[in-house]
Amino acid sequence: MNAMTIGKLARRAGVNVETIRYYQRLDLLERPAKPPAGVRRYSDAAVNRVRFIKRAQELGFSLAEIRRLLRLGDPQTCGEARTLAAEKLALVEARVADLQRLRGVLKDLIGRCDRGRGRIACPIIESLARPA
Repeated sequence: MNAMTIGKLARRAGVNVETIRYYQRLDLLERPAKPPAGVRRYSDAAVNRVRFIKRAQELGFSLAEIRRLLRLGDPQTCGEARTLAAEKLALVEARVADLQRLRGVLKDLIGRCDRGRGRIACPIIESLARPA
């Protein structure tokens, strides 16, 4: 049932109208036909699709990756969706490892600063000033 205007669709999906239009320009969301002397009407399926896109973005998927996921709607494509999710997981794990290394470096620098405060040059500034 096509009953919603773009404004109502946006409200129900928790986004603004420009987000809907942006998704349409990227072909992530279909633009319904505009009847003569009328306005476009959207279905509940459009709400679900926008929510899917937003949820996938929250999980870190790019719009290009989301486009791939949207094409994988039937059970025969579950393997492809799994592959995409595994690729995303590998990226997330690499970021986590990088953040853990950064955490260790920052803790070390803060500790050096606390131990040498007022007696030596600031180890944080010295570390940042050193060539990479």
